Amino acid sequence: MVKEVHAAHILCKTEKKAIEVAEKLATGQENFAEMARKYSLCPSGKNSGDLGWFGKGKMALEFEKAAFEGEKGKILGPVKTQFGYHLIKVLDRK
Repeated sequence: MVKEVHAAHILCKTEKKAIEVAEKLATGQENFAEMARKYSLCPSGKNSGDLGWFGKGKMALEFEKAAFEGEKGKILGPVKTQFGYHLIKVLDRK
């Protein structure tokens, strides 16, 4: 059972913007860390979107659900929370 997830994210204000960023990532021409620094509205964007390790109960419920259920290495989303629309990349799990 997964107890903690290490994830990075890109927070966008609108679903449209999140989809635009996801499409750029899907082409493989852009890298997640660079896109986080360029587009994320979250302060973690300065750190390539890296949120570090977190357990359950630490993130918005929709975000947490996606991160804990998502496949390692895949980009998930857009996932809507009260903060906006997230693209989430699960980096590791333990």
